[in-house]
Amino acid sequence: MNRLCNMEPRVMDDEMLKLAVGEQGPRDEAGQLAKQEGVLFKDVLSLQLDFQNILRIDSLWQFENLRKLQLDNNVIEKIEGLENLTRLVWLDLSFNNIEAIEGLDTLVNLEDLSLFNNRISKIDSLDALAKLQVLSLGNNQIGNMMNKELAEMKHQYSVDELKHRESLMQARLEDERARREELAEHEAAFVEHLSGPSLWDSMYAEDVEGSQLSHLPGVRELLQTYKDKFVIICLNIFEYGLKQQKKRKAELDTFMGCVQEAVQEKQEQGKHKIAKFEEKHLLSLSSTRDESELTNFEIKMAEYSEDITELANVLMTLEMQLVEQLEETINMFERNIIDLVGLFVENVQSLMAQCRDLENHHHEKLLEIAISTLEKIVKGELDEDLPDAVRSLFVDKDTIVNAVGASHDIHLLKIDNREDELVTKVNSWCAHLVDKVSAAKGRRLPAAVPHAGGPPPAPAQTRTQGWSREERSQEGRLTIPA
Repeated sequence: MNRLCNMEPRVMDDEMLKLAVGEQGPRDEAGQLAKQEGVLFKDVLSLQLDFQNILRIDSLWQFENLRKLQLDNNVIEKIEGLENLTRLVWLDLSFNNIEAIEGLDTLVNLEDLSLFNNRISKIDSLDALAKLQVLSLGNNQIGNMMNKELAEMKHQYSVDELKHRESLMQARLEDERARREELAEHEAAFVEHLSGPSLWDSMYAEDVEGSQLSHLPGVRELLQTYKDKFVIICLNIFEYGLKQQKKRKAELDTFMGCVQEAVQEKQEQGKHKIAKFEEKHLLSLSSTRDESELTNFEIKMAEYSEDITELANVLMTLEMQLVEQLEETINMFERNIIDLVGLFVENVQSLMAQCRDLENHHHEKLLEIAISTLEKIVKGELDEDLPDAVRSLFVDKDTIVNAVGASHDIHLLKIDNREDELVTKVNSWCAHLVDKVSAAKGRRLPAAVPHAGGPPPAPAQTRTQGWSREERSQEGRLTIPA
């Protein structure tokens, strides 16, 4: 039911267990002990072994005082190797391949057991779990509901709690799926992570100087005003991007509909001409073969030849009409989609320029505050206490000016990089789409109308686009059906 990537299934051994205990971190007493003095499994109270691709449970006999064991999201097929964990209170075996409830008889102190998302078909072997309060069995293969009801009564675990836990898990899965779909929609519009403060946060994530300068008097208020205005511009870019994506998709849908309608119309006309030809000549074909007079035979064959030539000319005319019609439709689509993308890029660049203007204004104000603070420090008039790291910036004017400038450069680089990323992606998408439409035009037109015989005409030449090789390299997001 659950397979983790392509990793080889594993069996628990001392090396895995030592690593797991050691990685539990400094907050865990056992983890500290493992790092400093070696692993003492008997002192471990909690053990986390999820997402390890474990096939078989083993080597846990030394964890005699273990209270909590997390084995979810592995490939475990059988509950075993838990006999010595008599003090265990919490056990998570969800998202494995377990088929039967077994191997739990000695876990007399167990209160919470999760077997969610396995292959269990029957509820039994729970008699020894007298203290069991919560049992999670959702998303299994339990067919006999009577067994479930009896088990609920017998072990007195909370059905409401069970349903609540499983509904929460299902809600989390649905939320995660919705977030992935939403992110894909934003990426298709090239405005992912612009609906909030993500770009702003990235500007200050690596800005050590900016973090230190935020302690100066009046800077926090200045930063909040700057952030509020900056996020509004990002939100404008985001909303505008979604609207433009809808327009591009509508343009593509309209184009595909026009192409299909034109091809279907000419195909129907060609089929009709062929059907009339067959209706006229197939019935008289046998009489022509039986014709004994050579002269009459030659006359009829000449008539057939003329009719075949006429049919071929009619079909060729239909095909050339389709070629011209599709050529015009494709050229119009290319112009429209390029215009849409060009307008989108132009407006996004204008909005990004507003972000740079805000940054430049903030930089000027911050520099004024920094220099004023330096003057107060020199005169001994600064009332506020500043952290030592901040005071170290105020050794002289050049040092503080360089610090403010370094923060400013980081912010401008982040803005420029996000703008370049957006513009490059949308231009590459446009170039790829136009190339694909042009290639599809040359590939499909020869087979668009039925042929009476002989080879199809050569495809029309596709228009060469003026995009660079780099712009053509990225995969487009809207595809032309093959």
